[in-house]
Amino acid sequence: MATQAPAETESAAGSASPPAVRLTGIRRLYGEVVAIANLDLDIAEGEFFTMLGPSGSGKTTTLRVIAGFERPDTGTVELAGVDVTGTAPSQRDVNTVFQDYALFPHMTVRENVEYGLRVKGVGRGERRAKAEEVLERVRLPGLGGRKPVQLSGGQRQRVALARAIVNSPTVLLLDEPLGALDLKLRQEMQVFLKELQRELGITFVYVTHDQEEALTMSDRLAVFNEGRIEQIGSPADVYEHPQTEFVAGFVGVSNVLERDGRKLTIRPEKIHMSETGGERRLDGAREAQAPATPATEHEFAEPGVVRDVVYVGMVTRYIVDLDRGGELVVVQQNLETSSTEALEAQGKHVRLSWRPEHTYVIKEGDER
Repeated sequence: MATQAPAETESAAGSASPPAVRLTGIRRLYGEVVAIANLDLDIAEGEFFTMLGPSGSGKTTTLRVIAGFERPDTGTVELAGVDVTGTAPSQRDVNTVFQDYALFPHMTVRENVEYGLRVKGVGRGERRAKAEEVLERVRLPGLGGRKPVQLSGGQRQRVALARAIVNSPTVLLLDEPLGALDLKLRQEMQVFLKELQRELGITFVYVTHDQEEALTMSDRLAVFNEGRIEQIGSPADVYEHPQTEFVAGFVGVSNVLERDGRKLTIRPEKIHMSETGGERRLDGAREAQAPATPATEHEFAEPGVVRDVVYVGMVTRYIVDLDRGGELVVVQQNLETSSTEALEAQGKHVRLSWRPEHTYVIKEGDER
């Protein structure tokens, strides 16, 4: 199982405060299916922490265990040092934002935001003032009188956020909250959410299967696979130094090589590609190939032939068949390259090279 740095933070008095969330030995079964397998996890106070993984990896079940919607078969859940394993969801100082917003359609925006305060018995005047304040914070001033159906998807999502934060929870849980939005709006909301979290200073625990979301917003992230955490770390650490083959393949695109009995990973954008002079015609026949420059002690190098070219605007992706077998994916920015020039690389003999420090040893799946 992945290791992690302690989540305790220093208080103003200099003593260590407990993590906002601590899961210890959590196990959750559905019949014979293991949803969570003996999971330990600390999430620091004020952290934007993301649980990233494919469908069925255990990330949403873990979120539901924190919220209290699911009871673990074994293990304990602590919030700010208090054991809440047997505590009802309504008694936990957390709120949850769902992908489908879960807004009351018959209520106005303001009434939706005030709902949690009304349940707590907060007076009408104070409810109104807090609702207006939080709507201003999520950039929806003046829309309190509208119904949810009159709002765009991004606006409805911000109403759901306003309703969740109006009670000032210690921890905000977000379950795939941007999944229903289109790409442009999703990217805008990623920036908005991170800014909001910094302003509020509360702990965000975010669930997603989208690697870009996780890398864009997180202070730290945990990569889930089959009910276990494969790796925990900062976005840069997880992306640049994947510890397992699963992480290397799931977080972005990565190449996996075998050398001297070890599995190594290299990211496509770290590979330099240069022509070696020869070409292979599109019918597969080979023409004369110029000798490749040998690799130096400061780099790895592999000769090959460009099999496919995928032009995607800002970058071009090249799939290169290696002379010794296997393939590597190379990504290059199109700084001065047109789509026509990029596509002309198909069939060319190339030399791929990269620096040793960009190559990392990864563990087999059973070595987690």
